[in-house]
Amino acid sequence: MEELFWQLNSINEYFGIFITWLFVFAFLYTLSVAINRQDKSRVHLSFIMMISYTFSLFMDISTTAPHLKLFMFDVLTIVVIVIWRICLGSKIPYAFSYLVVGLSINATLFISMYFDNTIYDNWDFWWLWMLYGFLMPIIDIVMALVLIINKDLLKLVWLIKKLKPSFVTKTN
Repeated sequence: MEELFWQLNSINEYFGIFITWLFVFAFLYTLSVAINRQDKSRVHLSFIMMISYTFSLFMDISTTAPHLKLFMFDVLTIVVIVIWRICLGSKIPYAFSYLVVGLSINATLFISMYFDNTIYDNWDFWWLWMLYGFLMPIIDIVMALVLIINKDLLKLVWLIKKLKPSFVTKTN
C-alpha cells in the first residue's frame, strides 16, 4: 500500500493540472448551458472553483508547510462560496452542498497532514496518508462532476435534508 501511495504522490502535479482542467471544463460547460437561462448559479460556483484551483497550481508545494497553505486555500474558497450563497444565490444547485462538504473534507485532510508532517514530524506511512491519498482525488472529481451534471450523485443533498431537524414552533 505504501508503494502505491508514493507512486500516486509522484503524479501529484499532473493530477492537480487534470483536476484544474476539469473545473475549467465545468465552467465552460455550465456557461454554454446557461447562456439562455435565468439561473446562472452553477456558472458562478464553477467559476469560483476554477479560479481557486487555478491559483493553487501556482503555489510552490516544495516550500515549508504546503498542507497549511492548501488548507487556507480551501477555507478561503468555502468562505467565498458561502458569501456567494448569501449575496447572489437565489437558486441553490446540488453543487453548493457538494462543494462545501468536499472542500471541508479536503481542508480537514490538509490540516491533518500538516499536523502529522510539520508539527509531529512524522514521515512514516500510516492509514492517514492512505486516506489522504485516495480520498482527495475522489472528492475533487465528484465536485467537478456534480457541477457538470447537476445531479445528487451520492445522495448528499437528500441526506442533509433528512438530517436537518425540523423546527416546530410552539405557541402558548
